Amino acid sequence: QLVESGGELVQPGGSLTLSCVISGLPVSLDYYGIGWFRQAPVFGKEREGVASISNGEILYADSVKGRFSISKDNAKNLVFLQMNNLRPEDTGIYSCASRLREASLNHYDFDDWGQGTQVTVSS
Repeated sequence: QLVESGGELVQPGGSLTLSCVISGLPVSLDYYGIGWFRQAPVFGKEREGVASISNGEILYADSVKGRFSISKDNAKNLVFLQMNNLRPEDTGIYSCASRLREASLNHYDFDDWGQGTQVTVSS
């Protein structure tokens, strides 16, 4: 089970940290790839991979490079997404997902999903 938290309304240029707590893993989080994805409130737009992390690999979408940072705490089964210099186009529902493989930004690669947390960037 994956549960996200930390989403809220923030002004452009602001920062947020999202958290994803993962429970029920049969093996260490170290064996998993975890991704953060967002669904923008735009009709027809696909879910977008934002960042992903696995043991020894981190991936970022071009749109967030230099602004977002993903990290994890294997001992606590937590994955974080630090978001800085937020823009209105970062608005969306952010979800974390897991797969028992390497990191990926393709949402079709992931098996288990959280419900998501809403991030709104607006003045």
